[in-house]
Amino acid sequence: MLLSGCHKAESEMYIPQAPDYSDPTFWYTQENDKTGTNADVFYIVSTWEKDWTTEDGVTVHYADVYNKQHRDDMTKEISGVAAYMGKDNNFYAPFYRHITIEGWATRDENIINSRFKVAFEDVRNAFETFLKNRPKDRPFVLAGFSQGGKAVVELLKIMPEEAYHRLVAAYVLGYKVTPADTLASAHIKAAQGPDDIGVTICYNSVSDVKYIQPVVAAPCAFCINPVNWRTDEVPATLHDTITVSVAQKEKVLVVKGYSGSEYAPIMGFLNVGDFHSCEPWLYKECLEKNIKNRIEVFKKTRL
Repeated sequence: MLLSGCHKAESEMYIPQAPDYSDPTFWYTQENDKTGTNADVFYIVSTWEKDWTTEDGVTVHYADVYNKQHRDDMTKEISGVAAYMGKDNNFYAPFYRHITIEGWATRDENIINSRFKVAFEDVRNAFETFLKNRPKDRPFVLAGFSQGGKAVVELLKIMPEEAYHRLVAAYVLGYKVTPADTLASAHIKAAQGPDDIGVTICYNSVSDVKYIQPVVAAPCAFCINPVNWRTDEVPATLHDTITVSVAQKEKVLVVKGYSGSEYAPIMGFLNVGDFHSCEPWLYKECLEKNIKNRIEVFKKTRL
């Protein structure tokens, strides 16, 4: 079922119309920085749509940003993240033609990367619009979950130097930063603690390393524990009963005392021994505090 449509050339598939990021329809925004002294957050949403068909029966492997239901689906995640990342910050998240879950379910990175070109074209255009319409000396945070995390990694590779100089930190939630990624850009630097800036925070959560899903989590070059902000194996306690530690070889978080039962398995390969769907939510208090902390450090050292 998942692979039958993969033999058709990707170039022959129907691709929805690209968004126009000068139109606010294609953005989720919150203006929460009332003093003008904090930062902007640019957030990239994960995968929400399944394959769908056009009126004439053509299968589509991308979200359609002109479809209000698709925008509403993305808003469910974006608004939840904005509730903590956007506190006292201005928050911007583009709706984009993300690739559908069926693409990820193939677990074929050639297919995923081929389709992702369309998704990333939107993200790149949105990011360029974001940069063009903000004060050049204003700090910003870059963050994304799952497919959005992949987009964060790719944005870091092409980010102009003057923009990177204003980057507080990049948060790659539930996606990998590969060794090859680290070699592709000097902008991709592993966070070493809670205070460094211009760095990348990356993690994936599993109950055991045997449940690592390579399409999102391997090979990974680095990982940091978002509870104690350590990169070694020293565990941290979350919500009194959950233990979180970094597996040194695999560079993932091993989480004990948490079932993840609130998240249903996704097409039999995510949320099956791993905790993919929890990544922006399980650690949200830690992330909120850390984003605030890094912004304060940035203001003291860069401004």
